[in-house]
Amino acid sequence: MSLVLFDALFGSKARSRLIRFFLLNPGTEFFAADISEKTLVSRHEVARELLRLAKIKLIIARSRKGKKGFIVNEEFPFYTELKSLVSKLNVHAQSQVFRKLKIVGEVKLILISGLFLNYPKSKVDMILVVNNVNRAKLRQAITHLEAEVGKEIRFVLMSSEELHYRLNMLDRFFIEFLEGPYEEVVNRIPELKRFIAGLKK
Repeated sequence: MSLVLFDALFGSKARSRLIRFFLLNPGTEFFAADISEKTLVSRHEVARELLRLAKIKLIIARSRKGKKGFIVNEEFPFYTELKSLVSKLNVHAQSQVFRKLKIVGEVKLILISGLFLNYPKSKVDMILVVNNVNRAKLRQAITHLEAEVGKEIRFVLMSSEELHYRLNMLDRFFIEFLEGPYEEVVNRIPELKRFIAGLKK
């Protein structure tokens, strides 16, 4: 299922983001300000959707020292079904959610797996090879991606030089990543294509 379809199913982007966020972060209590920051949904919309989700008991509100925190209700009648639905979300390489990543520097390679392809065995969700990276733009892009998918993204950032070193050393971490399911968002490294072809022989 795509993010666009998930948004349409639940009636609004704000609501679907909050549902994904809570379902992918069970057991953790969040305050409204934290939820707004992590999902990039305005505080006004967060407050409105929290009321709705609490009313149907998908989330539980708790008051502590005058502040109200929210946590997903794992006893919700359709919790398992919703969790399964969210776990089937695949953010494929052609998705527009990666557009911000393509302007963080001289982007040579973006490979995705893990959270994006519903493959929990992967050690990371994304490998980035970027020269002259703009750290501020990178942080902004990652924040945007995390808001879209609803969970913290595990990624590895390296330069072209480091990538070539890893390929020459037959780096185990990199090989294991390539042996699992992954997709290319960007690949401007011809030698990597040859390397991948060699692994498949």
